[in-house]
Amino acid sequence: MVRVRFAPSPTGHLHIGGARTALFNWLFARHHNGKFILRIEDTDRSRSTEEYIESIIEAMQWLGLDWDEGPFRQTDRIEIYRKYAYRLLNENKAYRCYCTPEELEERRQKAMKEGKPPRYDRRCRQIGEVLDKPFAIRFKMPLEGETVVDDLVKGKVIFKNSEIEDLVILRSDGTPTYNFCVVVDDFEMRITHVIRGEDHLNNTPKQIHIYHALGINPPQFAHIPMILGADKARLSKRHGATSILTYRDEGYLPEALINFLARLGWSYGDKEIFTRQELIEYFNLEQVGKANAIFNAEKLLWLNSEHIKLTPEERLFELVKPFLIKEGYLKEVEILDINWACKAIKSLKERCRTLKELAHAMRYYILDYIEIDPKAREKYINSDTIPILREVTERLSKVEDFTQDNIEKIFMDIVNEKGLKLGQVAQPVRVAITGNTVSPSIYEVLEIVGKEKVIKRLRRIIDGT
Repeated sequence: MVRVRFAPSPTGHLHIGGARTALFNWLFARHHNGKFILRIEDTDRSRSTEEYIESIIEAMQWLGLDWDEGPFRQTDRIEIYRKYAYRLLNENKAYRCYCTPEELEERRQKAMKEGKPPRYDRRCRQIGEVLDKPFAIRFKMPLEGETVVDDLVKGKVIFKNSEIEDLVILRSDGTPTYNFCVVVDDFEMRITHVIRGEDHLNNTPKQIHIYHALGINPPQFAHIPMILGADKARLSKRHGATSILTYRDEGYLPEALINFLARLGWSYGDKEIFTRQELIEYFNLEQVGKANAIFNAEKLLWLNSEHIKLTPEERLFELVKPFLIKEGYLKEVEILDINWACKAIKSLKERCRTLKELAHAMRYYILDYIEIDPKAREKYINSDTIPILREVTERLSKVEDFTQDNIEKIFMDIVNEKGLKLGQVAQPVRVAITGNTVSPSIYEVLEIVGKEKVIKRLRRIIDGT
């Protein structure tokens, strides 16, 4: 059975790169009816926090990336790592290193000044006796030959063993290091495929040698391309990339972000818009490219607008409600008629790119009175248009069945009787009712706003209040 894992370090919130890695693992597991494991790699105690762990889990849940096992935390497994480290030490596959951090830093600086790689010089590797001094445990790397990584994305990658240093697997304070924990965890959790960013590729030969030393067959590796900004620099906040939960708070749909993340380095013909089920059906590693992916904030916004169009109004109403409350358009205890709300959303969803925009657009359906844009007021609410607004108000107030057809008939009657263009009637009314010059069909807007609010707003404008 396929078993994959997402193993974030909780030293920050979940961002685009980590979320893309999580998604590729999740899709691979779901496509193959396998298992997706969540593991929190929190051994860096100086930078890992509970807040970040909770934030990562919340982001995963919002994206809908459910896990089958976990979340496991490495800090709960320290004794397991120590057991494996001492096993390698006892089998002469690792050795005690007595070098202090100060000595190591001094040698590193010296090597750099001499233009040499700042690798550990293996001076403790030949010490036979056990010294009464604090020590770390270092793994014995092969001194000759090559390590070949048959990567499922990158192809064959070759590393010279002589260039791989003897890495510390257990620090002198008894805490394990990243590369060692990863191997032990992936073995014990029966991971079959390691799908991760290509920035981890240089760790792979080190991990492969630890697998072999423990008598374990390594999993298959797939290193996915990096995500860059439009300027080809490594992705950062200045490119518009931010934490996943910020996208939620800005009104993006999880489906849109999932769709966007999937297309960062993976493709399926020319298809751009995918449902979650389609991604599960189509996803495979063969179609993950080798070239770096480019983050495009405009593309994400476009995808979000497309997914808003595809989302049923009933679900959009539930999603937009928190934004309506936050903006003060709706009280938490206030209950809107679901059929009315869906009609309002249906009229607006084609025009809105985010849930925030949708909430803002819905304000003129919900509030009794709305703010009018100063430029729109100056152009359309004046001495020439007040008589037209008065005529519209009088006739609308007499309509019993307040439907689009009956509203349109009143507008057309006024246009024909007064010899006006439709815009001369519709635009002042639109500004008075919506606060701006752009909206869905004015007849549709008036029907949804409702007769009572329409008359209230028009009279308020006519009275100049």
